[in-house]
Amino acid sequence: MRPLRRLTTCAVAAAAALCLAQAPASAQKRGAQRRSLTTPKRAADASRHSKEAAEVLRKIMSVPEKEVPRDLLESAEAVAVCPGVLKAAFIVGGRKGDCVISRRTLKRQWGAPIFYNLTGGSVGLQAGGAKTDYVLLFMNADALKGLMEDKFEVGGEAEATAGPVGRAAGASTNPRLSAGILTYSRSKGAFLGVSLKGVAITPDNDLNEAFYGRKASELIRGQDDTSVPTQVRALPLALARYSVRLPN
Repeated sequence: MRPLRRLTTCAVAAAAALCLAQAPASAQKRGAQRRSLTTPKRAADASRHSKEAAEVLRKIMSVPEKEVPRDLLESAEAVAVCPGVLKAAFIVGGRKGDCVISRRTLKRQWGAPIFYNLTGGSVGLQAGGAKTDYVLLFMNADALKGLMEDKFEVGGEAEATAGPVGRAAGASTNPRLSAGILTYSRSKGAFLGVSLKGVAITPDNDLNEAFYGRKASELIRGQDDTSVPTQVRALPLALARYSVRLPN
């Protein structure tokens, strides 16, 4: 019986050793499967959102008298650009659109875009529909806390106010001391600071997980100076271009 017990013990030990040897391989396999979630279609979606956001920023910053003050862009901890938000209503109104958010890294570079949705409602006698671009500047760490949750209401968790416009406006005012979020809108060519309240920003984790393999809350917390994927560089590059204050 003793030889049999020894054989059984050896067999169990061998099986355990085999499992330990396979564990890293299994973990690597799961990691590869997670990374492989990025299909060409999802990568194209991510690229399109970043390019659309960059184009909105380019149009806004092309008119010096109406641009977002560059020193405010330079001071911002994160910037959200929401292109073509649709406001369609009859009696009960609502907004719906996509947002792309880039956060500062530890070295004050602009990080990889993170994908969100913008929704909200209003009540009133409205008809027809219009598309509006929105830009939100998150001026401090407290303003960013809401983005780490599943749902964040503008004007709720952090104070929001209409931002100043024009190249000289940032130097003549100091709104970042009194508001965590500065909000802007652009509709039919007109760009202005607007009080944007009652709208919710929620993570588009279908796209975030498909493209990055991570949720928005994980991505927004990270400030690592890692390289931005080529497909989504458009918005960080645009922010880097326009957040440098020009000489007077």
